[in-house]
Amino acid sequence: MTHAMLKGSNVPLEAGTVRAVLRWTPGQGVPDVDASALLLGPDGRVRSDEDFVFYNQPRHPSGKVWRLGKKRITEGLTDTIQTDLPGVEPEVGRIVLVASADGVTFDRVPALCILLYDAAVADAEPLAVFEIKPETGAETALICGELYRRGEGWKFRALGEGYSNGLKGLATDFGISVDESEMEEPGASRPLPPEQPTSAVPQQPPAYGYPQPTSAPPAYGYPQPQPVPASVSVPVPVPVGPADPDFRLPPQGPQFIGR
Repeated sequence: MTHAMLKGSNVPLEAGTVRAVLRWTPGQGVPDVDASALLLGPDGRVRSDEDFVFYNQPRHPSGKVWRLGKKRITEGLTDTIQTDLPGVEPEVGRIVLVASADGVTFDRVPALCILLYDAAVADAEPLAVFEIKPETGAETALICGELYRRGEGWKFRALGEGYSNGLKGLATDFGISVDESEMEEPGASRPLPPEQPTSAVPQQPPAYGYPQPTSAPPAYGYPQPQPVPASVSVPVPVPVGPADPDFRLPPQGPQFIGR
C-alpha cells in the first residue's frame, strides 16, 4: 500500500534497505536536479564532512548510504539515494534527503516528487510518495524529507523546506565545511542520460528545528492536501497522520526562504 504524504506527515518504515527516488519532468529551460543526503548526529549536525553524500562524494564511508545516480524513465528523470537502515551507525539519528537545482530556482522544475521504495523487492510499488510544492518558487535547494529513528525502527517524514542559497548554504547550516571547488558541479562528474530533455509569498517557518533565523521563532503550518498527479502510478493512497507531537530539533540558522 502506497502512502500519499502531506507536508509534515510521517510513516513507519518496515523495509531494511530503502531507496529514495527524486523524480521530476525534464524540458526546455528545466534545470538539472541532484539528490544528496546528510547523516546527522544527536546535535542535528553532521559529525564530519564525510557525512555528506552528494555528486562529488557518492558513498558514505560506512557503505550504508550511497547515491545511485541519474536515470531516465517513462515519467521523467530520477536521481536516487539508497540506505541500508539497520546498518546505519547508532550515532546517526536522522538522514536528511535533499534536492538541489544547480543554482536555478525550483519554480522551473515541474512535477517534483520523492518516492520511497523497498529496495529488496523488485518492481515494488512505492512505500510512500510526496509531491513537493516549493513555498515561494525561489528555492535553489530543498529538504524533501528525512529518515529518522523512532524507538527500534525508522520512519520517514515529508518536509519540503527550502533554501535560497543552494546546496552550499544548506550544507553549511548542517556543519559542512564547504570547499568551493568540491561544490562546483562540472558536467563531467555528473553525466546525464544519453537522451536530451525535450524542449513571493513568504514561506511558513519550518516545524522540525532545521536551521532558521535567530530573530524569528519557529512556527509551522501544513498546506492543504494536494492530489497525487496522474504521472504517479500508485494505488489509492492512504493518508498518514500528523507529525509526532514530541519531536524537537535544534534551533535554526539564517538560510531558509522567507526568514
